[in-house]
Amino acid sequence: MSDVVKIDNVWFSYDDTTVLEDVSLSVSAHTFLGILGPNGAGKTTLVKLVLGLLEPTRGTVRVFGRDPHEVGEHIGYVPQHSLYDITFPITVLEVVLMGRLSGRGLMRRYGGKDIQAALKALDTVEMGEFKDRQIGALSTGQRQRVLLARALMGSPGLLILDEPLTGIDICLEFEIYELLKRLKHDMAIILISHDVGVVSQHVDSIACLNKRIFCHDDKELALKNLERVYGCPVDIIAHGVPHRVLRKHDQDGNPQI
Repeated sequence: MSDVVKIDNVWFSYDDTTVLEDVSLSVSAHTFLGILGPNGAGKTTLVKLVLGLLEPTRGTVRVFGRDPHEVGEHIGYVPQHSLYDITFPITVLEVVLMGRLSGRGLMRRYGGKDIQAALKALDTVEMGEFKDRQIGALSTGQRQRVLLARALMGSPGLLILDEPLTGIDICLEFEIYELLKRLKHDMAIILISHDVGVVSQHVDSIACLNKRIFCHDDKELALKNLERVYGCPVDIIAHGVPHRVLRKHDQDGNPQI
């Protein structure tokens, strides 16, 4: 199976601060990968490298076997924070149509095929009935679904989500994860998150990142490395498999033998 994403021995620094150290990662088609790590671990920087927004200091990044700059139309992206004025008078359908801007340009009108693609994307995320609703009238979770629909407009082979479920209630969160598991039949998915317990239930494999990366097809093995990655004791509460209960800690956070 060919790799959708291939990262080889990548280093990245902001000025004199090293953010990523010797990172190598392969993501195959139809894989749902969760990348976990603490704040400042380099997760968003890694996403920007895959999107072609940054160039590695050393090493190589390939998406569909090419430079990320050359395949941007094949990558769907849902950012951690979408900066927009929710009071702006724009409809859900118009927001989703923005997913075609890179191909059409700012001054060209959308055609019938564009509108049909937008309606299909909204139906995929179960938001079709809201197409004429003003974006600010939606709940946080509904807006995230709309942004996901926008990311699907180009029928991407790779979907990247950077902490997309922040502020969403647990029931809607579960529904979105179920949607993502259906979408992986048509694409590879990379989900960046800090929510260890929830992510471990839904993804196929886990990569733990804190400057360096530790990749595991065995999710149970990945969870055993979390203390190493986070640099502190980690307790996980999760339903189903995989889950584990760490040994008890004293009042200072030190593990009891």
